[in-house]
Amino acid sequence: MGASPVRWWAQRRERRKITSRRGNPDGTMSLKDHLYDLRHRLGLALLFIALGAIFGFIWWEVRFFGLPDLGDIVVQPYCGIPETQRLTQEGRGCQLLQTKPFEVFMIRLKVGAGAGMALTSPLWLYQLWRFISPGLYAKERRVAVVFVACASVLFVAGATLAFYVVPQGLAVLVGFGDDQFITALTAGEYVSFVMALLLIFGVSFELPLIVVMLNQVGVVSYEKLNKWRRGIVFTLFIFAAIATPGTDPISMVALAVALVLLFELAIQIARVHDKRVARRRKAEGLDDIPDDVAAPFDYTPSAVEEPSPDPVPTPDPAPGRVRYDDVT
Repeated sequence: MGASPVRWWAQRRERRKITSRRGNPDGTMSLKDHLYDLRHRLGLALLFIALGAIFGFIWWEVRFFGLPDLGDIVVQPYCGIPETQRLTQEGRGCQLLQTKPFEVFMIRLKVGAGAGMALTSPLWLYQLWRFISPGLYAKERRVAVVFVACASVLFVAGATLAFYVVPQGLAVLVGFGDDQFITALTAGEYVSFVMALLLIFGVSFELPLIVVMLNQVGVVSYEKLNKWRRGIVFTLFIFAAIATPGTDPISMVALAVALVLLFELAIQIARVHDKRVARRRKAEGLDDIPDDVAAPFDYTPSAVEEPSPDPVPTPDPAPGRVRYDDVT
């Protein structure tokens, strides 16, 4: 038989004390406790993702709080194509073409899962953060929070730019046919194109943040970035031409120009950071110390804390019963 609810709740409280910062300030945990915590956090993260996917699946055709449904949002870039250049039914508005059975169901499931993951990202990312944070110092936690916040904002900004670029890019692509062709995009190819473009724009917007982080840890200096500026701009335009899934010049130029502006901002942040570090080193006199002289650091070893006594094991309420580990 399984453990009683009272005993299970007591074990859960003990594990929460181990994983909490208040109950365990130094974050020391055994391998078994780490595995328990990982299982618990992954379970909650998958639960939040599943709930978000269910919500996204329902949101495809249901409008909440007067907002447009997910289906209209996905089809909106396609509806930006002039009506004379796309296939339409009289009185039916803007529609995509279904060529396979259950194609719409799979698209609705895929798009709903993606939208649900985006909406519930604060919840399941928080679970991953709770698993990682006990092993970080206070300063490292602050830096990680700032990094994750900036990365989230940049990803959303890139995806938003891609969403507004898609209609212009499609209009350019279908405009080459003039009146000799009419556009009837299949639902699967269109949704795959839009989601790929959103993902590429969002991930590409993270590259300047990586440059800032490398400068913060001293790997790349402002002098090197300033010296490589022309090469960086040329490389960004080549990257935009290769990374964008379409062949339209609108999405390529939009991604390249946005990345150039973000990289210029990253270079200026690196300039400010390097000036601040130089002033601090000059105030501390570190640059004036010869190479054969030791740096004026405090080398006094810190005191070793006495280890806490081991807790007295509690007797088994049922000595004759075989106890199994929860992992098995």
